[in-house]
Amino acid sequence: MTRVWLEDPWQVAEHDFPRYATPEVQLRFLLNYAVLAPSVHNTQPWRFRVVGSEVELYADRTRALPVADPEDRQLIMSCGAALFHLQVAMRHFGHQPQVRLLPDPDDPDLLAFVRLGPPEPATLMDHRLFRAIKKRRTNRLPFENRPVPEAELWALERAVEQEGAHLVIVQERTKRYELAELIAEADRQQTSDPRFRRELAAWTHPARNESKDGLPLTARGLREWLGPAGPFVLRTFLWARGQVARDRQLAEGSPVLLVLLTDQDEPMAWLRAGQALDRLLLQAADYGLAASFLNQPIEVAEMRTRLRRWLATERWPQTILRLGYGPPVAPTPRRPIQEVLLQHRYL
Repeated sequence: MTRVWLEDPWQVAEHDFPRYATPEVQLRFLLNYAVLAPSVHNTQPWRFRVVGSEVELYADRTRALPVADPEDRQLIMSCGAALFHLQVAMRHFGHQPQVRLLPDPDDPDLLAFVRLGPPEPATLMDHRLFRAIKKRRTNRLPFENRPVPEAELWALERAVEQEGAHLVIVQERTKRYELAELIAEADRQQTSDPRFRRELAAWTHPARNESKDGLPLTARGLREWLGPAGPFVLRTFLWARGQVARDRQLAEGSPVLLVLLTDQDEPMAWLRAGQALDRLLLQAADYGLAASFLNQPIEVAEMRTRLRRWLATERWPQTILRLGYGPPVAPTPRRPIQEVLLQHRYL
């Protein structure tokens, strides 16, 4: 019997794909892969509705971050990543996805229609990206001091461009230190705001917590033994000072920093940026590379302006990544698809 309703989507297995079932059943199964996509603070701000051979993707704004992400830019990018995960799964199982972005001008929450298109043989890259879905992790631990091969960096740059975005690769030590300083300054501004610290704490959970979203304490650089007191520690100014130093160290110590940019700065661009980011992360995971986010200069309006000036660009930076080789880390939890699946049109 096909296991469509999984309590833990990380346990989804390729051999369970219901190859001879209806398109609706197949799509419900493939959503187990879509929800493994990365999202800001692991908020998982997406909802899906399956109708026949089509999936509707909605932004779930009840999971927004009004302090860190007041325009829902990162929320929409997170949904773009889930959209790309879904397309990768469709291609792997031999179907060409047919996608319409922002199909209804009167419904800004409806982000995409994705149809299970006609049969089409998967390419080698389709299979490699699919296998990378369950390997990909956001790795917030220090990286090894060894360079990333130039050929792989160029391939990641081309991957981002394939999705309509752009990539700036920052390798030279002086430039990495300059970008790290911008990250640290934005960090200082954010963590000095008690509203930001409260928001962060709300999406952080003690070890062995049963929550299926948010981040465990260890992902924030805190110790498991803090237990239920961990989220409270995040609200303190003392933690904030330590976090600034830690993030700066991570930025300076990573062999490569990446900045993903778009030509525009509106919902369509954010959605495309999320897909470009996801292609980059999956391809990086396929290469055995680890990545995590250092988005502070993009989340603070004044610092985003400074970042654009530092980059000498008219384009819009949408995310900052550190890239390298890191130790193994556990996946963050995911909600089962029955919790994100809509039975009726989302209003």
